Amino acid sequence: MFDAWIRLWNGDFAQAPRIISPRLRVHAALLDGGDGSSIRGVDGLVNWITQTRAAFSDLRFTAEVSPLVDGRYGSVRWKATGTYAGGFPGAKAKPGTVVTFTGTDTLRMQDGRFVEYWVNTDTLLLLTQLQAL
Repeated sequence: MFDAWIRLWNGDFAQAPRIISPRLRVHAALLDGGDGSSIRGVDGLVNWITQTRAAFSDLRFTAEVSPLVDGRYGSVRWKATGTYAGGFPGAKAKPGTVVTFTGTDTLRMQDGRFVEYWVNTDTLLLLTQLQAL
């Protein structure tokens, strides 16, 4: 499931209906100040991933640490690298700037799908590279 999760974040949206519950709830500190509660289900997650990927033309996620699983919960440490496409509010980095940032995804599984998702992203690292601070 975690391999499919990484593929989903790398743009393979065909993975979504197979691994994401229609009841998926997201817990995240979003850059717009939101808490992720507006991101729900398969379509909500795919839309969020699409928006994220639009800012970085070739965004690529890889697992830095193999997933850790404890019952219905699993966690994976990831690294993302991509080329900034421009348009991020407040960013002074030029389009074409390559950025790398990290994070940890923790997911709860039920009935063979992910139903709850907590994400911790090193936003400071990303915003520093985008010269948005």
